Amino acid sequence: MREYRFRSEDLVSKEPIPDTVLSDDDLHDLQQLAGIETKNITMPGADINISYTGMEKKKFEKENNIRPGTPDWFRLWFTLPYLTNTKPYDK
Repeated sequence: MREYRFRSEDLVSKEPIPDTVLSDDDLHDLQQLAGIETKNITMPGADINISYTGMEKKKFEKENNIRPGTPDWFRLWFTLPYLTNTKPYDK
């Protein structure tokens, strides 16, 4: 198990801080809480490239003459299908 040592010189503080040692588990917990580690995402569809999804939505918007600011437009662009289990449009 690796340990990560942080010295008081590494931190910006006016008061002296004792050196801190973090284990791999502690670092993993901090990264998960900060939202900077994405390896363990279990959300379905997390591997979707948002560029392709956005292009599909824009194409659907043009084909169906959906205008910005309308309820259909908000539904298309702001529905969270993996969070709320709703579909922005029916293909």
